[in-house]
Amino acid sequence: MESVPVAGLPRINEPAPDFSAKTTFGQRSLADYKGKWLILFSHPADFTPVCTTEFIAFAKAADRFAEMNCELLGLSIDSLFSHLAWVRNIKEKFGVEIPFPIIEDIKMEVATAYGMIHPGAADTQAVRATFLIDPEGVLRAMVYYPMSNGRSIEEFVRLLQAMQTSDANGVATPEGWAPGCQVIVPPPKTSAEADKRASEGYETVDWYFSRKDL
Repeated sequence: MESVPVAGLPRINEPAPDFSAKTTFGQRSLADYKGKWLILFSHPADFTPVCTTEFIAFAKAADRFAEMNCELLGLSIDSLFSHLAWVRNIKEKFGVEIPFPIIEDIKMEVATAYGMIHPGAADTQAVRATFLIDPEGVLRAMVYYPMSNGRSIEEFVRLLQAMQTSDANGVATPEGWAPGCQVIVPPPKTSAEADKRASEGYETVDWYFSRKDL
């Protein structure tokens, strides 16, 4: 039995693995997305029900991602012809146009580079992996789901909003943060800064925990 190549996982805050691949929109490479955020996501197989629901949800959220300067790029181990047939089927049966490319990755080159192949889950399918890559090509977040359960695309909208808010304002965001909620001020790094924290005008619970409105 032929063994399946297994790569280590890429790491957050390091350059995302480079790629150049055929897609349903023509050739695409990581460099094509320079200056934009990119959500690269894998699915186990075309013409499967859970993946279909995810693609429909990504398609419906595509305009919201575009407003945040973010492109979408799907991937599975299936052929380009399978992708094209599936996309046409989704449009015919569900009335939804898929407005983003899907990578053909029959040789599993991109999937292996991104650690999408988990032999414990399936030797010849990519698990439900999602990677958020920033405009400089740096991997900022990655999320894995089991084969049996679909992702929440709304969570990726929220996560992108949170990361962009952190980048723009030098803050962190609490659990479940959404636009309009308070953000977390980075904690002091010295004793002198800690002594001053209570008088800096934030909503301070203790020296290490302060919140503010944006």
